[in-house]
Amino acid sequence: MADILKNDAAAQLWETDRRHALHPWTNFGAFEQKGALVISRGEGCYLWDANGARYLDAVGGLWCTNIGLGRQEMADAISQQVMRLAYSNTMVDMTNDPAAQLAGKLAELAPGDLNRVHFTTGGSTAVDSAFRMVQYYQSALGHPEKIHVIARDYSYHGSTYASQSVGKRPGDRIDEFRYLSDTIHHISPPNCYRRPDGAPLGDEAAFCDWLVAEFEAKIAEIGADRVGGFFAEPIQASGGVIMPPKGYLHRMWQVCQRHGILFIADEVVTAFGRLGHWFSAADVFDVQPDMICTAKGLSSGYVPIGAVIFSDRIWDVMAADGSRWFTSGFTYAGHPVACAASLKNIEIMERENLNARVRDVGAYFEQSLSQLEALPLVGQVRGMKLMMCVENVADKVTGRMLPEGLDVGKRISDISESLGLMVRPLGHLNVMSPPLTISRDQIDFVTETLERAIRRVTDDLTREHVRLG
Repeated sequence: MADILKNDAAAQLWETDRRHALHPWTNFGAFEQKGALVISRGEGCYLWDANGARYLDAVGGLWCTNIGLGRQEMADAISQQVMRLAYSNTMVDMTNDPAAQLAGKLAELAPGDLNRVHFTTGGSTAVDSAFRMVQYYQSALGHPEKIHVIARDYSYHGSTYASQSVGKRPGDRIDEFRYLSDTIHHISPPNCYRRPDGAPLGDEAAFCDWLVAEFEAKIAEIGADRVGGFFAEPIQASGGVIMPPKGYLHRMWQVCQRHGILFIADEVVTAFGRLGHWFSAADVFDVQPDMICTAKGLSSGYVPIGAVIFSDRIWDVMAADGSRWFTSGFTYAGHPVACAASLKNIEIMERENLNARVRDVGAYFEQSLSQLEALPLVGQVRGMKLMMCVENVADKVTGRMLPEGLDVGKRISDISESLGLMVRPLGHLNVMSPPLTISRDQIDFVTETLERAIRRVTDDLTREHVRLG
């Protein structure tokens, strides 16, 4: 890419990466031609590339740089732990100081009786572990057939074999890979803007009724005595920031309770301040989950870590009579450096009262971005607090989509990037999840820059004779 090869060092890094690295979600042809943008430095809400160009990172790394980059006290906590104890395993009857402390802190912060913690290496392995724990719990309870799980279309739950099978974003399902299907089932996403065929239009409450009825029907189809768990992101993040209708999650939880189905809240994105709370399932959506999967904001991306936080009730069943073994885990689970980083991250969030700050500045972010709905290309701006999405369409009235080949979201993100702003393209969508420390002035920059980019793309599409409106 000519625009990123302004010095020999940048060119060498770009070429080395292009020749040797396989990136997640890579299109081979595009990568061979364009390579990757080399990021060299970060501070607060900003990133710098290898040429020194600065970008406001409205993506927040990947939904994860919650407290912002370049925190000296995070570096100090990490380095001190490395010198004190860089590694100790947590298998069987071993632990370490930070792991024990973090487990206690997560139990304190989590809602209800979610007092037990199983550490993992990230969000994917947290969901993978939760999937296995559903099977373990139901079998220990005396229901060995109750191991089927239900999730939603357009969900993203990770990239291990099991977690990617639980998720079902269209772009993630390709013919070259295989996916588990014998015990994993999917129902419609609660997308009020793009409702599934057969769903009622107009009234949101009627749509909610339809979604709950579909869930009940799926349980009946599989057999309530065979369904063990339901996986749900409170807001479906990578599926396009899908906002559920009012009361939807609470009612789905009630259905789970009636049928003895575990409710697993995938809060890899929505926890640790993204919506202004430690966890959102209970505080925002009135759900007391049986398990919470978390990662990303747990350490604000400083060090990889994940966790399944689960209820005393599940522990009591699995541990009954003390004869069973739990034969699942990871070499780096409860890694002392990752746990020390997470403890410091939580300390910073508490001291700076970032949850309350998000509830304030997040409302401003919602209000600011909503102005973009006046643009001809924008069908809807949706989301909550610092988790937002702009849906671009060919026709605002009908919601008619642009041809997929136009890649309108990428066009907008490319122009935004040239103007010093990073937003995430997802097909015809542009998604934002900036650090919780973002200021109102920076939010204004996001909105103004994104508007410029959308207007430029609209003009380009008009010149290309794309039918709009």
